[in-house]
Amino acid sequence: QVQLVESGGGLVQAGGSLRLSCAASGRSFSSYAMGWFRQAPGKEREFAGAISWSGVSTRYADSVKGRFTISRDNAKNTVYLQMNSLKPEDTALYYCAGKLGTVSDYQTEYRYWGQGTQVTVSS
Repeated sequence: QVQLVESGGGLVQAGGSLRLSCAASGRSFSSYAMGWFRQAPGKEREFAGAISWSGVSTRYADSVKGRFTISRDNAKNTVYLQMNSLKPEDTALYYCAGKLGTVSDYQTEYRYWGQGTQVTVSS
């Protein structure tokens, strides 16, 4: 069993930066690929990015590529989402999620989910 807790959300102006953290408890965190997803008001939850268990492989949605960076520290059981050049359309509730195996864009493949952290970008 893995429990995930996101933090680091907040209110930021367009063009600013935020770093989200996702702390995991439970064993075998380093065995899990981790993903970040987001859900804007009135919209479905969508994939933002993911990182392999080793940190070697990453994948990003086109909408965030070049602006967001995922990293992880397995010694600290934490995965990060560095968000730069934020836009109002990045406003959403951001979730981290974990799965065994390889990185994936598909949220149905992720077994463990956090409660989310709110990111609001003002124009």
